[in-house]
Amino acid sequence: MDTTSPAQDRSLRGQARQLLRLSAPIAAAQAGFALMGLIDTAVVGRLGAGPLGAIGLANGVFFVVSVMGIGVMFGLDPLIAQAVGAGDRRRARQLLWQGGWLAAATTAVLTVPLLCMPLFLRRAGLNPATLQDTIDSLWMRLPSLLPTLVFVGARSYLQAAGKVSALVVATVIANVSNLLLDLLLVFGGAGLPAWTGPLRSVPAMGAAGSALATSFCIVLQLGVLLYAVRGLATEIGERVSRVPVLADLRAAAKIGVPVGLQMTAEVGVFALVGVLAGRLGDDALAAHQVALALSSFTFCVAIGIGSAGSVLVGWAVGARDTLAARRAGLLAFGVVGAFMTLCALAFYFLPGPLTRLLSDQHSVIAATAPLMVVAAVFQISDGVQGVGAGVLRGAGETRFAFVANVLGHWAIGLPLALYLGFSLQLGVVGLWWGLCAGLTAVAAALFGRFWLRSRREIAPLEPHPGARLLPQSDETA
Repeated sequence: MDTTSPAQDRSLRGQARQLLRLSAPIAAAQAGFALMGLIDTAVVGRLGAGPLGAIGLANGVFFVVSVMGIGVMFGLDPLIAQAVGAGDRRRARQLLWQGGWLAAATTAVLTVPLLCMPLFLRRAGLNPATLQDTIDSLWMRLPSLLPTLVFVGARSYLQAAGKVSALVVATVIANVSNLLLDLLLVFGGAGLPAWTGPLRSVPAMGAAGSALATSFCIVLQLGVLLYAVRGLATEIGERVSRVPVLADLRAAAKIGVPVGLQMTAEVGVFALVGVLAGRLGDDALAAHQVALALSSFTFCVAIGIGSAGSVLVGWAVGARDTLAARRAGLLAFGVVGAFMTLCALAFYFLPGPLTRLLSDQHSVIAATAPLMVVAAVFQISDGVQGVGAGVLRGAGETRFAFVANVLGHWAIGLPLALYLGFSLQLGVVGLWWGLCAGLTAVAAALFGRFWLRSRREIAPLEPHPGARLLPQSDETA
């Protein structure tokens, strides 16, 4: 990390290059998580609708709790990026270490609700076999909580430093390993050739085996990032205190807790709809899982663009250049809109081929097709709200996104989903139209907020005494 700010190339062309250079690896890393989910879905889907619904529900329940912690860790994003933008590399390194302590504390808190989740699931009216598969899978995901949160903190540091190639390496290693482990743990090793030795004695674990494979691969990903972080420490030669600093933890939590609540509000409504879909039968639950897995995969690119936009906005704010921050944010909105439009066209015109990638069950394919149409409609809204949360986070503003998500998803989307799905008896399709309405409301609110907020000066979250105040960039540069 240089002592000069990476955001000093503040022309439109320069920011476009930076956005693409940062967003591609970040999107690849995010897609790596989603791809593991798609592989899990494709492998477990061969066991039938019940196990497929179980692994989807277990992943959803785990994510609805862990996403709170991921959001808390995102509180590091603007602090580190703005420190880098101000040329304060020592402060950025200090925040990295505080992120490790923050991850440990957050894991201790979130483990409690995860341990209590089976009590909730037993009252959800699920098929007994599906219920047991879901609970077993949830236990197998629990050990991955701490590695996931540490991974997010390390990623925040590397992306702010502009060192993002390790994200791609980690993604490739994790996904190749996940596929091989899925096949072994889900179906067992009895059919392997003699030369595989003790692997032949591995029992078939079904859906739970897929969850165990995912946990192991998340640890692999974290190992790659920590290796990259260690190499960067040697390169910049900075030594900082590694003990917890209460003021730093409070600063990160003040920003991150609203992000966690915002993400929980969004993911929570999707998880609740998954539980409601389970009450409509195994096919409805499986269809919800397949459509959600495909939508989540395209959303990874939006997350990558939003995270890159967050970094660019943070760099510009750290350099005290609000015009560059505004341009970076609007550029991110434009790029995500173009990409998600292409995804919408693919979902609308190719629902059958896309669905068959994840399931060979004819009833599941038939039930998923109408959901893909709904998913096509909300692709742009989903991308815009993902980027909106990112660029506002880069500016250090997180509470508005939380309020927007609560109102959009829970005051608009969920009531409409319940009305359409159950009162009008549209089933899982009605539930998804409610989700679509909620996403659209949130997207409009976040875009409007950034548009208005970036029209006046955005002050950094922390003072950086060594920072050089750069002249405002020319808006037409």
